[in-house]
Amino acid sequence: MSEAVDGCRLDVWLWRARFFKTRALAGRFLEGGKLRVIRPGGEPTRVDKPSRLIRPGDRLMFALGGRLIEVEITALGERRGPAQEARTLYADDGRPYPGPRHQPVEQDAS
Repeated sequence: MSEAVDGCRLDVWLWRARFFKTRALAGRFLEGGKLRVIRPGGEPTRVDKPSRLIRPGDRLMFALGGRLIEVEITALGERRGPAQEARTLYADDGRPYPGPRHQPVEQDAS
């Protein structure tokens, strides 16, 4: 029985890529609407269902542990392997996110 895999559930992929310790934690995070998927050539779409299918080439953007993470999915994986194997599932360019810059508020000298 040989079937082509069209995609992978987002909660499963986040667990395989070791962003979350359990699938349940990944599912709760996604249900909170805290992640955005960017399809090639598309606009960011907020995800609120763990069952959303993702494919290689999709980009994910989410905040975790006080950091903004943006990765491109390069592979779906078949299991939750060691960290070295998990890092092969995504590409991270390592650039800091150029988010809004906060200007210091000037106080009156009076």
